[in-house]
Amino acid sequence: MAGFLDRAKEQAQSALNQGKQKVDEVQQQRAGNDLLKRLGAAYYAERRGSGTPDATQQALSALEAHIATHGDGFLRGV
Repeated sequence: MAGFLDRAKEQAQSALNQGKQKVDEVQQQRAGNDLLKRLGAAYYAERRGSGTPDATQQALSALEAHIATHGDGFLRGV
């Protein structure tokens, strides 16, 4: 009986870890999408004359830092 409980506990822990990993991936995707949206807004504002090249560069740098840390999977919808 103890072996069964140990295996059940291991499976539950594994499922919990997989769930946490999936939540982290979704949060990273959302953050990447938000940064990409910010970059687009900064570029649009710059082109319209209400933004600055500095704001666009800051948005680009933040996006590049996110990609360096978490990869670019969010760009492909992965």
